Formats: sequence, C-alpha cells, structure tokens
Amino acid sequence: MTTAFRITPAAFLAGVVAAASSVSSAPALAAPAFQLPFPCGQVWSGQTRSNHSPVRSIDFNRTDDYGDPVVASAAGTVSTVRNLGSTSYGKYVVINHGGGWTSYYAHLNSFSVSVGQSVARGRQIGTVGSTGGSTGPHLHFEQRYNGSPVWPKFNGSTVYYYGTRNYTSANCGSGTATGTVNTSGANLNVRSGPSTSYSVVGSLADGTQVTIYCQIAGQSITGTYGTSNLWNRIGSGRYIPDAYTYTGTDGRVAPNC
Repeated sequence: MTTAFRITPAAFLAGVVAAASSVSSAPALAAPAFQLPFPCGQVWSGQTRSNHSPVRSIDFNRTDDYGDPVVASAAGTVSTVRNLGSTSYGKYVVINHGGGWTSYYAHLNSFSVSVGQSVARGRQIGTVGSTGGSTGPHLHFEQRYNGSPVWPKFNGSTVYYYGTRNYTSANCGSGTATGTVNTSGANLNVRSGPSTSYSVVGSLADGTQVTIYCQIAGQSITGTYGTSNLWNRIGSGRYIPDAYTYTGTDGRVAPNC
C-alpha cells in the first residue's frame, strides 16, 4: 500500500518563488571580488559605449600605456592563452574563477602565463598592446557568467555606462608573490625592518628568487627599478627593498604588512 504525497497550491507556489529567487541570486553570490586589472594605485580611463562588442565590456587607456602590466582581476586558473593574429581579440587571456565566472583580457602585446596555471589576484598575466582588431594600445576587458558578458564590477561597484570615467586600482594583492633579486651583480642586504637604519640580518645573491609575504611602506630606495618606498617582507624580521626586486610591476603584488 502506498500513500500519496499531496502538495497544496500555496505550498507549491511558495516553492516556485523560493527556487526562482535562489536561481536569480546565484550569480551575485558566486561573483569573485573583482578588482581593476592593473597594479595597485594606478589610475586608468575606462570607456564604455553602446556600439561596443560585446556591449557589456570596457576598454582601458592611459598615457603611454603600451607594454604596461596587466594583472589578474581575481584569483583563478588560466583557461585560454591564444593569439588570433590581426583579427578580433588578437592576443588574449581568459581566467576561470570558478562558479561559472571568467574574465577576458584582450589586445595584449605579450603573455606571461600559460594554460592551467593558477594565478592570484594581482598576478601579472601580460602587457597592454594593440593586437587583433585594435586601432591603438588599450586593454579590452570582460567579466562573464556562464559564458555571457555581464556588467563589470570592480571593488563591488558597477562601472559607468555609457561614457568615460577614471578608475583607481585597488588590486593590491591577496596572497604571497614571488620576486627575483636584481642588483646587477652585488649582494643585497636583508634588513630587520623597512629601512637602511635597521640592522643587516643576512644577504642575497643577485638572481635569488624570493617569496614575498607582504609589503610595507618604508624608506625610499633608488635601485634597479627606480625609486620606491616599498619593502618586501621575505620572512620573519627579514626585509628587502622593492627597488631591487623584479616582480613584473612597479605596484604592489602582496598584501600590506
């Protein structure tokens, strides 16, 4: 003998409404914390227009931007590194962030990642170029959900449509980063704090690879990569100046100490 399970009309309607609400809110709940695809503190002009393809995308420019670093807008796994030649996106990278979310970086001049590679937010993936159907150096950027372009958001705010606005990057790193000491031959002193007034606690040979756990503002140092007040913590009580560390960008690549 079996017992029929009966659902009242009211209960059925409530279930449908709840399911619809769950489906419609899923993308927002799953969205990564996207940041501008440029190093921390940089200011870029973002342009949106009604005749853009796809319309839910944004082009970024700034003065003399050819060759500038492009970084991951959110953490994920590189799913595409491709060169379409003189058409469409040209050289472009796609990062899979999970949960149906991806980001596209197009018209690149160069790549610095490979398919299958895991990248942290803020990790350099290439440089600004003018490949494909581009008529001048810029970065074409998209955020997609389940393959469909969505209105891009950075730091939780939707970009301005339609027109041009300036945006300041808050892409200041979300995990450890790697760097390479570059002193043109000499050893680099490791200090107990972010200044030459701190004691020397060791030294690193030119070319040594280091893990950067966090970065802190300290004494300005002029080195291989210009003048910078950033210092990289490479261990407990161990700091080296960013001006002598190659990280692929002049901006921050790791969290604040």
